[in-house]
Amino acid sequence: MALRVIGAGYGRTGTASLKLALEKLGLGPCHHMSEVLPSPDRVALWTRIGEGAAREDPSLWDTAFDGYESTVDWPSCTHWRELMAHYPDAKVILSRRDPGKWFESVNATILKPEVNAMMALSPMGPMLNANIWRLFDGRLDDRAHMMACFEKHCAEVIAGVPADRLLVFEASQGWGPLCDFLGVPVPDAPYPHVNSKEETARLMAMLADQAASGAASATQGFADDIYKGGRGNP
Repeated sequence: MALRVIGAGYGRTGTASLKLALEKLGLGPCHHMSEVLPSPDRVALWTRIGEGAAREDPSLWDTAFDGYESTVDWPSCTHWRELMAHYPDAKVILSRRDPGKWFESVNATILKPEVNAMMALSPMGPMLNANIWRLFDGRLDDRAHMMACFEKHCAEVIAGVPADRLLVFEASQGWGPLCDFLGVPVPDAPYPHVNSKEETARLMAMLADQAASGAASATQGFADDIYKGGRGNP
């Protein structure tokens, strides 16, 4: 199964909601970080990918996305260029939001410095560093730097993807642009809104607590409740 949609937007740009939307539109299962962190095998695979192994062995992409029709969020969005080349028929969606609001969200949740410091000591640390932390030179608490990195990434995607293959999308736009881009009917249901900042902060705190004991998989049920429960804002 080849990927049909590549999400190039960073985490906390409505990616969890977009995951559910794509699955609702028949483009699932959709790969997302929520499925990587609780799985030691996937963490190990994405550590290898983040360290460059897929450049030597492109079949690792097919291993990583076996059974998936789409992908959003980290760790895959870091590798949007390679994924475009490996899956030449896939369309690309750049999910984005106001850079200041994005920083406030990641700084309170998935890139909260003290939480990431705890996770750096766990088996998840090398995977997160190889696929996410390195993008920001370790300056996770530097607002201006983080916003500049975010805007640079968005500009590179817009410049690097052919216009007919790219949708720049914000969750507030709802189904219309997404369905037009993918050529599918608009569902008779509200666009998903899940994974609020508060819920994600709780999840990251749990992951940090579990990281030291090597039992991060204990958070899987809680993660499922956030990502599939339909609560909160992206």
